[in-house]
Amino acid sequence: MKTIFKTIALAFAVVAACAGAVSAQSISSNTTLSIEIKGVPSTEQQRISGRYVVDASGFVYLPLLKGGLKASGMSSSSLARKIESAYRNSEMYQNPRITVISTKDTASSEIDRQIVSIGGFVKSPGPKPYMRGMTLFQAISAAGGETAFGSIKRVELHRNGKKYTYNLKRAEHMRVKVYPGDSINVPQKTAFGN
Repeated sequence: MKTIFKTIALAFAVVAACAGAVSAQSISSNTTLSIEIKGVPSTEQQRISGRYVVDASGFVYLPLLKGGLKASGMSSSSLARKIESAYRNSEMYQNPRITVISTKDTASSEIDRQIVSIGGFVKSPGPKPYMRGMTLFQAISAAGGETAFGSIKRVELHRNGKKYTYNLKRAEHMRVKVYPGDSINVPQKTAFGN
């Protein structure tokens, strides 16, 4: 009888170890993530849920969060907990539930990398198809343009772990080129309308 219990316990340990190895596959740069949020209003779910590309520095940029979150080296479940914590700590949501699925298939990742992620105060946030020669202005237009609360005077472009800020009221900033994997954030206007 003890032998049967030991065999069953060993089998469970092996299954648990295998499952841990699969789920522990870590996220790396240029990985496409499918992120879904629950436990928030449906309009917010539409704003945040979508596909995001981890930039070359290993960061992912999500709507309504200041700065990026380090994603490389983490498992999908660990990143999901980190995103939940970031939204709670920003006092944006009380009980967000995040699911992260990392696409590791090289063929689909090559296709998925041809997107630009656009978030913040735009009418249709989320990933948008990249078009050769696309400008910052065109990318924001692809997201429906800014909302009444969005500031195009302080648009953030995140590329390779660096943040660049542009004023799209200036013609030369409207023509700034974007590239696959870039993340763009349109922040909320300040009390002064900026």
